[in-house]
Amino acid sequence: MAKLPITVATGDYDRVRPLIDGRVAVEGCEVAYFPIPIEETSYRTFTNAEFDVAEVSLSSFVLARSRGEIPYIGLPVFTSRMFRHSAIYVRADSGIKHPADLKGREVGVPVYAMTAALWVRGMLAEEYGVLPSDISWRTGGLEQPGRYGAYRLNLPPDISATPLPPGQSLSAMLADGGIPALISARAPSCFGAGEEVRRLFPDYRAAEEAYYRKTGLYPIMHLVALRESLAETHPWLPASLYKAFLKAKNMAVAALGDATAPHVSAPWIAAEVEAMQALLGPDIWPYGFRDNLSELSAVTRYSHAQGLAVREMDPTELFHPATRESARV
Repeated sequence: MAKLPITVATGDYDRVRPLIDGRVAVEGCEVAYFPIPIEETSYRTFTNAEFDVAEVSLSSFVLARSRGEIPYIGLPVFTSRMFRHSAIYVRADSGIKHPADLKGREVGVPVYAMTAALWVRGMLAEEYGVLPSDISWRTGGLEQPGRYGAYRLNLPPDISATPLPPGQSLSAMLADGGIPALISARAPSCFGAGEEVRRLFPDYRAAEEAYYRKTGLYPIMHLVALRESLAETHPWLPASLYKAFLKAKNMAVAALGDATAPHVSAPWIAAEVEAMQALLGPDIWPYGFRDNLSELSAVTRYSHAQGLAVREMDPTELFHPATRESARV
């Protein structure tokens, strides 16, 4: 029987590289793999549905599924996850020293719906009592003017998100004092150029570890989505894809902790892996629906509370049924 040709697009990470280079195959498939940046992958998927399988923003995916506006179903493959206390940047002269100081201030964000900002707003609300409506949000490109989200937002009246003036970028406005704070998954270019811009949480690792110990939440940024029509035509495909992504990730994590001859150019990487396992558990990058239900429930809750999803989604609505449970031997 001929193999099914499919296109797959994700970032180029160690956890997918065995799929990119062919060490791991997708059962029944002939894969054309596109290792391209997440911004491009997500945009091309949400706007043109170009790929059969693609890495996408989790926040935008929840928003789109709540509206019924995306022809994709999720796989519990979380290609990007990251704690986000490090993502809040403030001017040193702004008077913002604690999260509560953000109330009543303008805060920049590249796209209001972006997943990093979703998690930061959720953390600010639940841990520090700073609600999305307490902040005036300014949106635009981090370094280049004119960035827009894939979806038009219909925010409730109590939440304000205003685009930057034409020709302005968030980093430039933060540097010039046009805005006092910024949430960004990428460090703005004005950070580190002097003493004017700093992180709200300078020791962000300690803050993030304390957050995990308290909440048990390990924030998910991206997931892998599959064209729903393909899943309907080939019922075996979701499980085959999930198995392949899981195998590739497990290979990468095992190599990361191999102290015999390090696979990563860092002398104490094995010790670092041991420290991460002591905090996060043996699997430091978990895939699977049930193992991530707390994070998925938080995301669906945050999305509706922040004016993005039109209703609070049940996490089961995001994923193909064949991938919500794994076979056990």
